[in-house]
Amino acid sequence: MALSIGIVGLPNVGKSTLFNALTRAQNAQAANYPFCTIEPNKAIVAVPDERMNALARLANPQKVIGATVEFTDIAGLVKGASKGEGLGNKFLANIRETQAILHVVRCFKDDDVVHVHGNVDPVGDIEVIETELILADAQVLENRMDRLRKQAKAGKEHQAKLAAAEKLLAHLMEGRPASALEGAKEGAMAELFDELGPITAKPIIYCANVDEAGLGEDSPEVQAVRAHAARTGAPVVKVSAKMEEEMATLSDEERAEFLESYGVESSGLDQVIRTGYAVLGLISYFTVGPKEVRAWTIEQGWKAPKAASVIHTDFERGFIRAEVISFQDYTAHSTEAACRAAGVLRQEGKEYVVKDGDVVHFLFNV
Repeated sequence: MALSIGIVGLPNVGKSTLFNALTRAQNAQAANYPFCTIEPNKAIVAVPDERMNALARLANPQKVIGATVEFTDIAGLVKGASKGEGLGNKFLANIRETQAILHVVRCFKDDDVVHVHGNVDPVGDIEVIETELILADAQVLENRMDRLRKQAKAGKEHQAKLAAAEKLLAHLMEGRPASALEGAKEGAMAELFDELGPITAKPIIYCANVDEAGLGEDSPEVQAVRAHAARTGAPVVKVSAKMEEEMATLSDEERAEFLESYGVESSGLDQVIRTGYAVLGLISYFTVGPKEVRAWTIEQGWKAPKAASVIHTDFERGFIRAEVISFQDYTAHSTEAACRAAGVLRQEGKEYVVKDGDVVHFLFNV
C-alpha cells in the first residue's frame, strides 16, 4: 500500500510550485528513487528513509526500492467551484481517491503574485476551500440519495443507509465537514463513508507556504493557520515552496547545507510525508537480501500475516512464521547471519505486531 496525498488550495498560493518542486527533487535521484508521472497532475515519489539507505549500504543489493507516495495536484479551487466556477471542481474526483489532503495556504506577501481575493488572509482562504469541499461532498451525496430512495422502497436493508445519508447531508448543509460527524465508523454510516469516500472525511494537513524569510519565527499569518488547525487537531507544516523549488536538483549534501543555512532541519517533502504517515497511522518495515532491499508500508498495529500480504496475498494465506530483526540490531551486527549468531533474530508467530523499522523475512506455504 502506498500513501496518497491530494493537494488543494486557492490559485496562486504556491500549490503547483510545491508539487513541481517535490516531484523534481525525486526525479533528480532517479538512480535510487523511481519517479513516474501518471498524468500531468499526478506523480509518484519515493519516501526518503535513511534507514533503508543504511540497510542498502550493508547488504549492497542489486536494487533498492523505497516506499512511495502518490501526490495528486488539481487546479486551484475558487469560491463557487462546487457549482462549476473555475477548473478545480473538474478534478475533485481524483482527490476523493486519496487518503489525506494537503491544504496549501498562502502565508507570504508578494506584489508580483496576485492573490485571487486581493489580500493575504490565510484563515479566510481556508474557509473558502473547506466550504467548497463540503458542498462538493453534499452534491455527490444528493446524487446518490436518488438511487437510495428507490432502493429503500424495495427492501429494509437499504432504509438504514438512506437514513444515514439524510443525516450526513443535514450535517454537511450546516457547513460542517464529514469528519466531524459522530458515529461515522458505525453500521450503515460506515458503509456509506466507504462507498462515497467523502473528501471532508479525510485527514487534513495544513501547509503554510511562506517566503524564505518566514522559515524562522512564525509570522502572524502562520500563527493564524496554527490556531485554526488547533481547533480541529489538524497538523501544520511550514514550508517555502520557492525554496523547495530552488533546491530541487541539489545533491543530498548540497540540500543539507542549503537547509542548514536557513536553520531548517528537514525539507518540505520530508515534513509532508512524515506528517502524512503520522496522521494515517502508517509505518514501514523492510526486507533485506542480496537482490533487493525494500521498504513496505503498512498500518500501525498490523499483525505479521496481514503485514506479509502487502508483498503478496499468498504470504498471508500460507503464513507459517516471521523471522524478525530490529533495525537497530541489524545495523549493529551488519548481516542477518551475524544477527542470528548473536541471538537477536527472533521467530515470531501469527500474533506478532510488526514494528516500525523491523527487518522481516516471512516463511509461508501454499
